[in-house]
Amino acid sequence: MKYTQLGRTGLKVSRLVLGTMNFGPQTEEADSHALMDAALDAGINFFDTANVYGWGENKGRTEEIIGSWFAKGGRRREKVVLATKVYANMAPEGETWPNYDRLSALNIRRAVDASLKRLGTDYIDLYQFHHVDRRTPFEEIWQAIDVLVQQGKILYAGSSNFPGWKIAQANETAARTGRLGLVSEQCLYNLAERRAELETIPAAEAYGLGVIPWSPLHGGLLGGVIRKAATQGRSVSGRSADALANTSVRAQVQAYEDLLDKHGLEPGEVALAWLLSRPGITGPIVGPRTAEQLDSALRAVELELSEELLAGLDEVFPGPGPAPEAFAW
Repeated sequence: MKYTQLGRTGLKVSRLVLGTMNFGPQTEEADSHALMDAALDAGINFFDTANVYGWGENKGRTEEIIGSWFAKGGRRREKVVLATKVYANMAPEGETWPNYDRLSALNIRRAVDASLKRLGTDYIDLYQFHHVDRRTPFEEIWQAIDVLVQQGKILYAGSSNFPGWKIAQANETAARTGRLGLVSEQCLYNLAERRAELETIPAAEAYGLGVIPWSPLHGGLLGGVIRKAATQGRSVSGRSADALANTSVRAQVQAYEDLLDKHGLEPGEVALAWLLSRPGITGPIVGPRTAEQLDSALRAVELELSEELLAGLDEVFPGPGPAPEAFAW
């Protein structure tokens, strides 16, 4: 496994991030434990979750599964860089209570204690703001984070789904009071969705943040869906089916798969390898449901893409281009 630094921190993390969103809703506890063991054995030391994962009446369940895995011992907790998130409403399902969501100091304090209990640990390495909170000033947010750092409950703070200007606002507010600020941004970024290149990734690079892309296969669209439907009889469903209903999107995905067929490469592995080749990227989040999917992701780390192939990928999925040059008349 290859490793890198997480932004401007001293943390050394794997180039793949194990996403746990499926643990509970789609992957049972025993299988989730097996996947975490396999990931750790393969050298993946960066695990990402969120307090709301499990969803609905089971929100928090994913953190509990990770906690029961830590409880097995073997220094599992010590070997893992653990990231979770705060923002979602964690009031009991069907109930609505104020201050049980967003980024108020009260909810941050409540949420971190609840996450620590579910995770069965006394500290979180990377505590991420799951979404922008337009109601809470960053002065209040950073004051709450300071308290948690001083208490030893968290080490670093990161963002998720922040536009570039919010990254700047957060870190300028932190800098005015001598705080470290955000150290990472978790954003939607993949070959088919490159808008993060306009603002978010440049802002992250300027402020020294690591970038952790989520949905690297764009909901499965970049995983060879057309080929699998034709050769394996797999039905296309969910977001991929909706996307392929658009004829231009289908033509684009078909061109992508045809290009990789010429090179004898697997689409899902190339999509991950492309992200790993991008400047400023710490590592994409992979959410395997099976050991085979994990093995495929691991192969992507060692995959070197030729300049010819990278140029071909740009032709199929052209990015927005650098700002401001891309906006020239």
